[in-house]
Amino acid sequence: MLPLVLVVLVYAAALASYRFDLGERWLGWDYPSPITEPAEVAPPPGLTLPEVEAAPAVAEPLEAQPADPDAVQQALADLVGDKALGPHLAVAVAQLSDGETVFDAGAPRVTPASTLKLLTTTAALSALGPDHHFTTSTVTTGTAKTVTLVGGGDPFLSRAPVEADVYPERADLETLADATAKALHDRGRDRVRLRYDDSLFTGPAVSPDWPASYLPDDVVSPITALWVDEGRKTPGLRERTDDPSLFAARVFARALEDAGVTVRGTPKRQLAAPDADELASVQSAPLARIVQRTLEVSDNEAAEVLFRQVALAEGLPGSFAGGQQAVPAVLDRLGVDTTGLRMLDGSGLSRDNLVAPETELGVLEVASAEDHPELRAVLTGLPVAGWTGSLLYEFEVGDPAGLGRVRAKTGTLTGVHGLTGVTTDLDGTELAFVAVADRVKDRNEGKAIALLQQIAAALAGCHCGAAAADSGDSASPQPSS
Repeated sequence: MLPLVLVVLVYAAALASYRFDLGERWLGWDYPSPITEPAEVAPPPGLTLPEVEAAPAVAEPLEAQPADPDAVQQALADLVGDKALGPHLAVAVAQLSDGETVFDAGAPRVTPASTLKLLTTTAALSALGPDHHFTTSTVTTGTAKTVTLVGGGDPFLSRAPVEADVYPERADLETLADATAKALHDRGRDRVRLRYDDSLFTGPAVSPDWPASYLPDDVVSPITALWVDEGRKTPGLRERTDDPSLFAARVFARALEDAGVTVRGTPKRQLAAPDADELASVQSAPLARIVQRTLEVSDNEAAEVLFRQVALAEGLPGSFAGGQQAVPAVLDRLGVDTTGLRMLDGSGLSRDNLVAPETELGVLEVASAEDHPELRAVLTGLPVAGWTGSLLYEFEVGDPAGLGRVRAKTGTLTGVHGLTGVTTDLDGTELAFVAVADRVKDRNEGKAIALLQQIAAALAGCHCGAAAADSGDSASPQPSS
């Protein structure tokens, strides 16, 4: 058994290292690829693996089974009753086949924290389509003495080209500057004034429903239609600029200079002329990939940009107020029950957001429905327990069946912890679940997080199918082997 475990571990390490760009850099790997030719990847130096005569047979996938409410109740009762979760908890489970709720306990509405991003991203995919791109451009008029940089609300616009393995791909200002410089040179122009237009989004850049400490503590950037690296002064670091649009314009001015165009004076905010001609443009990755990344790492800035993009798609202002109207309207059209929804932002940063478990379950149901393939990125973007994103190092407790079987969006604020996602139990029963505790005491934070993960893992490791119940196999959840 041990040699087979070593084989699995080495292959898993190879796959994980490739995904997170560690293989070639740290382990000295060269081709073949651990993705396309895993069998050809040599083991690390010093480790000799035995010959494997034949791969074990792969079991046929289980057919989806309806859920037995009594079995679900038995799997979760002790965990849900733990006092470490605090006095205000909501746990609900539905079968994905038809959306029928098979377990519901606790509060009718809770503070969702970042699980609210499921609503924002679902609405964005529905309103805009998974193949939608966001465009950043430069325009000019007349003799091209002035160039205007126009923000299109691209959440992942970068200052320079990123490495090919960064996901999703990014549009960048350096590429835009090179193309703009060429267009200017073609017009015989090598000296310009620079203006920038970030008017696509309106209203306050910072929510009045956020704690005042969020900006000075660099929790989130002011939300604008024009920024680079989500308003960070240095890519990948926490420190953010107070004026992302001006900062982006200054970055672009330097890139223009490097491309051979002298920029006179300093960039100034100014609306682009209605009759301006486009000089150059760059486009974001498709929206589906932006959604996947937003959910996987719980990206607050990206979610807030998408919140505004939904509003614009619905003919409303690209603002907090616009998003508050637009997202629930789109979800209502999809058939999601939004009763009691209070959605003040797109990221879940506000502590005053409120959502019913049925709303989040409804989002997962419609995203999994065969007649809504445009929403599939909501499910594929969910972090995988113990494997990707915000769940990469989680699920070390509870039923081991949870590892790899649970996909869930995390939610965390002070005193608020949640998981909303999907899993398949040991009988092939496809389940959606919501588990949010929003009054957790500081001393119980670690235990509460572990309990929520145990709830999700218990569903993955449960014999909760009605067929299993009929045969007497659902008396208690069984750990998987």
